[in-house]
Formats: sequence, structure tokens, C-alpha cells
Amino acid sequence: MPVLLQIDFKFPRKMMGDALTEGARELAQLINAEAGFISKIWTENADTGEAGGIYIFADRASAEGYSLMHSARVASMGARDIRAKIFNINTALTDINHGHYGAV
Repeated sequence: MPVLLQIDFKFPRKMMGDALTEGARELAQLINAEAGFISKIWTENADTGEAGGIYIFADRASAEGYSLMHSARVASMGARDIRAKIFNINTALTDINHGHYGAV
């Protein structure tokens, strides 16, 4: 059953926007190859100095493994106060609202 992984953290403002877009292109490609990965929405708020992502994984085990690895990775890039949460997806209600949680 697919799950949603929410990761957010404090991140230097100077590393957001165009700097993040240019600097993380290779990372974005690497994420595509992660076990169980389906999709990611990249998030950032320069006003509050927060960034992160909303991910969909095929199963909880894949999301848990990725969460541990990625939390360490973003910490090495300057992130702090890293939070990660995994949620089950209510697919019946998500379907009503045109949500995407499977392979496109």
C-alpha cells in the first residue's frame, strides 16, 4: 500500500530558489532510482527558512529507509531541525479529489 513521507527542515535561505534548483538537479535524478519511490513534490519557504518535500512511496519499508538516509544527507548539506513523518494514504478519498499516489 502506498504511503506519504513528509520531510521538512530549517535550511539556509541563500540555498533556496534558483540556487536549489541548479544545485539539486543531480539529486533529483538520484531520488528517482530509490527503492519504492513514486513521486516527490519539492517544498521551500524562504520567508521562514524551511524546505523539504512530500514523497509518495510504494510501501512503508521503502519510505522508512529513505527517510533515514535522506535525513542524514540533508543534514550534511546544512539542514537542521529535520522532521520526517509517514502517513497512510486513504486512497478512496484521494481518488475523489484526483490525488496521485501510484505510477503515472
